[in-house]
This record gives sequence, structure tokens and C-alpha cells, in this order.
Amino acid sequence: MPLVPRLVVAALLVLVGLALLAVAVLGARGRLPRNRRLGVRTAETLASDAAFVLANRVAAAPVGAAGAVGVAGGAVLAAGPAGAVSVVVLAVTLVGVLVLGAFGGMVGQRAAAALPEPAPACAGVCAGCELVAGCRPTSPTSPDLP
Repeated sequence: MPLVPRLVVAALLVLVGLALLAVAVLGARGRLPRNRRLGVRTAETLASDAAFVLANRVAAAPVGAAGAVGVAGGAVLAAGPAGAVSVVVLAVTLVGVLVLGAFGGMVGQRAAAALPEPAPACAGVCAGCELVAGCRPTSPTSPDLP
């Protein structure tokens, strides 16, 4: 691989790796805000803040490993020899980043899907005129029940 394209690809790999490392650190600390750009984003993870935080905490290790592979592969590609070796390093790095990133997303999505659904706000009977006054508890001894 010629020098200039090799350096450009190496720089892109390092930048992607650093971004993945940042997402992994923020996800592990629970500081990654729920958004539509960064982190594990599926219907299950975006359903609530708790699901998003849990999914990204679970996915932090594989996503961090993907970032480390990207940074290391980019560094080796930039400093390493040209030719077939650089193509092999690029291929191994791309496969490593994609597989580890996808695995992190998968385990994060599964963790969010396993989260129990939140309890409804009203555990009593809500119907008709009672919506205005709020919910009343259900009990078999309630005089208003048929």
C-alpha cells in the first residue's frame, strides 16, 4: 500500500479507535447521555434512560476492546512496513473493530431487553371520571365496585 493512503487510513483507524474508547469509558461510568448518535441504540435501549445506561455499561468492555484494536492497528499501519503486511494489518484491524463493536452492541441490546418493564404509574382502576381525580386503589371491599 502506498505511503499517503496508508497514513490516511491509519489516522482514520486511530480516530475511530479513540472515539470508541471514549464511548466505552462514558458508557462504563454511566455518563453517556441517551442520544441517537453514540452508544448502543436500539428500540430496547432507547426506551428509557435506565435501559440505555445498562446497555452501554454492559457493552463498554467489548466496545473498549474494539477501540483499542483500532488504535493499535492504526499505529502499526502508520509505522509498519508497506506492501502485503500493511494490507493484512488493515484487514485484521477492520475485522477486529467490527466484530468487537457488533458483539458489544449485541450484549448491550440483550441486557436492555432483559430489563423488567417499569410498573405503570397507576396500580388502581383508572376509568371515566376517575381520570380527573386520579386513581383509586382496587380492593374487594371498596363500596364503589360492583
